[in-house]
Amino acid sequence: MRNKLTLAALLLALATTGCASLQISSDFQAGRNALITGKNEVALSYFQSVAEKDPSYRHGTAYRQGVLSYLGRAEYNVGRLPQAQKTLERAIAANRDEDLARLYLGLTLARSGDRQRGIGEIENGMKGIHGFLEYITEAHRFSFGRFWDPARSIRSAIQSDLAVISGREFDVERIIASAEAIGKQMEEEVDRARQDETREHSRQNDGGQGGGSQP
Repeated sequence: MRNKLTLAALLLALATTGCASLQISSDFQAGRNALITGKNEVALSYFQSVAEKDPSYRHGTAYRQGVLSYLGRAEYNVGRLPQAQKTLERAIAANRDEDLARLYLGLTLARSGDRQRGIGEIENGMKGIHGFLEYITEAHRFSFGRFWDPARSIRSAIQSDLAVISGREFDVERIIASAEAIGKQMEEEVDRARQDETREHSRQNDGGQGGGSQP
C-alpha cells in the first residue's frame, strides 16, 4: 500500500512539473511574440512571470538566450531604465555570451546618461553578435548556417557602426538608434532563419532529398 501511495505521489509530482513547464514555455513565447510586435507592456508582464518561476529559462537552439535578457529588453523598451540595467547585468553575469543583453545594457546606460560606458557595451555587444554570425555561417555553412543573415545586412550594419564608433567624434543618438534596429533585426533573424530552413527542408523532402538541421 505504501509503495502504491509513493508511486502515485511521484506520478502526480511529475504531472505537475510537466504542466508548470508547459505554462512557462507558453508564457515565454507569448512574451516574445509581444516583444517582436512592439507590445512592450504585454511582453514585460509575461517575461516577469517566467523569470519569477524559472530565472534560468533559456530559449533557442543555435542562438541561446535567457529570459533575463528578454526581461531586461522589455524593461528598456517601456522606459524602466534602472530596472533594465539591473536585469541585464544579471543576464550577463549568468552568461557572458549574452550579446543582445550586452547590447541593450549599453543602450540602457547611454540613455541613462553614462554614455561612455554605454557606447563601450554597445560596441562589445555588436562585436559579439557579428562574431556569432560569422561563426555560424562558416562552421555550419553546408547546413543551417546558410540561413543566418544570408545577405549580410546585420553584419554590414554592425561593421558600419563599429567604424563610426572608432572615430574621434560621432552622433551618439544615431548609434543608439542603429543599435536598437540591430537588436530588433537580430531577434527577428532567429525566426527568419528557422522559417527559411524549414521551407528548404520541405522542398528537399518533396524532391526526395535530406538536409541538415540546427542542433
